[in-house]
Amino acid sequence: MVEKKPLDIREMNEIVNRESLFIEVIQRELSKKVIGQKNMVDKLMLALLSHGHILLEGMPGLAKTLTINSLATALKCDFQRIQFTPDLLPADIVGTMVYNQKDGDFKVKKGPIFTNFVLADEINRAPSKVQSALLEAMQEKQVTIGDKTYKLDEPFLVMATQNPIEQEGTYTLPEAQLDRFMMKIKVGYPSKEEEIEILKQNSSSFKSTIEPVVYKETIVKAKELVKQIYMDEKIEQYIVNLVFASRFPSDHKMEQLKYLIAYGGSPRATINLALASKANAFMRGRGYVIPEDVRSVCYDILRHRIGLTYEAEAENITQDDIITEILNNVEVP
Repeated sequence: MVEKKPLDIREMNEIVNRESLFIEVIQRELSKKVIGQKNMVDKLMLALLSHGHILLEGMPGLAKTLTINSLATALKCDFQRIQFTPDLLPADIVGTMVYNQKDGDFKVKKGPIFTNFVLADEINRAPSKVQSALLEAMQEKQVTIGDKTYKLDEPFLVMATQNPIEQEGTYTLPEAQLDRFMMKIKVGYPSKEEEIEILKQNSSSFKSTIEPVVYKETIVKAKELVKQIYMDEKIEQYIVNLVFASRFPSDHKMEQLKYLIAYGGSPRATINLALASKANAFMRGRGYVIPEDVRSVCYDILRHRIGLTYEAEAENITQDDIITEILNNVEVP
């Protein structure tokens, strides 16, 4: 078998610059309906390009469902919304074996997970055994029902939401499941100007519609191209240093964080930080990664992977505060 010769940076840059043009087309199409959530749209695209999944934390009514549904429409992909409730069962997500009286045999009835885009709405309202039903699908891109395993279609993206205020009747997501989400995004309110635009759009008789502008095959091709984006050894070392600083802050001259961090990022944080940095470079039309790519995705990658001690919680110190301290102290290549 003949090995493929890696592309040089200049050639890679030209290819990425050309192949990433569809990103702007999607963003322009989504802006017809989704107003004031550019960060959420960009991070959804970033996760999609780097084989990741997203956990969104924000108040109700911030266009989370509208955004992922619009993205699915723009990419001509299938979309399913699963409302997580305390009485939900794993079979309600992945599917089950159903007895067919006519044939006298069991047949597979596939669940809503068999789609391209899944919205797991208020994921923390269902118990752990239901939340864990998503794990195999998220990690392996496959689902096992009975004694058979079924591959999921590409692209496949899970976007889970949780309300940061309501805690009654909720179940905390286990660390193992949190770690499987590539990013945790905090969704904020739109600005006054954006909210006026939202008001006008929703009080008008004219309703904008999202049209399919990119085929899913384009996304699948782009995902393969993202993996080929050049990352220098110094950038790789920088990523490893950031993650290790979250585990052993004292080794990086940050003694002040030693008693604030209960545990740091896992090796999955390192992998996802590299993949997300490459996807970020792709979205900006570059065939190589720069430190700014790493820094721009660092908060979203590490936010849910750093555990806080009681001392940190008592002093109202957040994961974002710790990540800021790490980024300010770890040497940039």
